[in-house]
Amino acid sequence: MRRPSESDQSNQPIDRVRRRELMLLLGGGAASWPLAGHAQQPERIRRVGVLIQWSENDPRSRAVVAALGKALADFGWVEGKNIRIDYRFVAGGNPTLYKTYAEELVGLSPGAILASTTPGVAAVREQTRTIPIVFVNVSDSVDQGIVQSLARPGGNITGFTDSDAPVLGKWLQLLEDVAPSVTRIAVIFNPGNPALDLYNRAIEAAAPFLGMTVTFGSGARRCRNRRSHRRPGARAERRSNCFAKCF
Repeated sequence: MRRPSESDQSNQPIDRVRRRELMLLLGGGAASWPLAGHAQQPERIRRVGVLIQWSENDPRSRAVVAALGKALADFGWVEGKNIRIDYRFVAGGNPTLYKTYAEELVGLSPGAILASTTPGVAAVREQTRTIPIVFVNVSDSVDQGIVQSLARPGGNITGFTDSDAPVLGKWLQLLEDVAPSVTRIAVIFNPGNPALDLYNRAIEAAAPFLGMTVTFGSGARRCRNRRSHRRPGARAERRSNCFAKCF
């Protein structure tokens, strides 16, 4: 019988990795992939693809690369020894690059792919229904149709969602707790945010129950000081009941 070569083995799916272990490890949690059998096959190298939403030289990208490498090493997975990590960086969230890099990563037949942001996950999912996908930096993965439910994601995909509709509604409740006088909310948003509809609908639905009114407006990525928009003669108590949230 022909003995499998290193190239054959390097592209095999990570069949021993349970969904929860894979999610916790790639997302920065405290679980490890089983190392049983590696003593018998020291040359075996697992392959992982990573799709990051920033340019390669962006400090955030460097932080992700360093953190992932350290987390894997802590559990015995050392790059160049028993694991290979293929990174792809999408500068500026370019949709074309997402598609191109997703195709490239899937073409490498890795054991798993870590994808960040909704566009990144969508691009990878379009290319494969078999390679395990772990997502991060995704808002309301259920509402966006990425997973079936938080408890049972289904399919070949799982990961971490940074917010969902009930949590977004609680933003206003927290605001009421710390600033009871606030009655008007100004939401300044980035029109390119894929979770825009989710944010707006959740905030708008929660506002009437708290006696608040909401105004939405497209603006820059960072919130500007709204004092420049106040009328010079406005009363102090009226100035204090407006709050701006930017995303």
